[in-house]
Amino acid sequence: MSMSDPLGDMLTRIRNAQHARLTMCVAPASSLRANVLDVLKREGFIRGFTREEVRPGISQLRIELKYNEGQPVIKEISRVSRPGRRVYSKIKELPRVYSGLGVSILSTPRGVMSDVEARAANVGGEVLCRVF
Repeated sequence: MSMSDPLGDMLTRIRNAQHARLTMCVAPASSLRANVLDVLKREGFIRGFTREEVRPGISQLRIELKYNEGQPVIKEISRVSRPGRRVYSKIKELPRVYSGLGVSILSTPRGVMSDVEARAANVGGEVLCRVF
């Protein structure tokens, strides 16, 4: 069965794994998912991720979750732009997540980046998700 929102599925897997206090979770691989995970790693929300080949042509992402004193580093992770309602933002209209403590992840013409990187590059785009 096909998925209508693969990125939302990955975010839900991360949310559920952290709620269950797991050290890692697995999600099907795609380039968009890998780019979002790269931003999460750069911003310090996850330890890292690796791409594993399950069988020829099928691979998965193994995501290592991060905890601080037993509490998950990711307090909230939510999808903003969905397949039924795309959300785009100019860089001047992009709101800060929890006054800069959180991060919005954007898909821009220059690739997937955090809101801080997008402001530095002065480029807007589709707001994929918010992380705090």
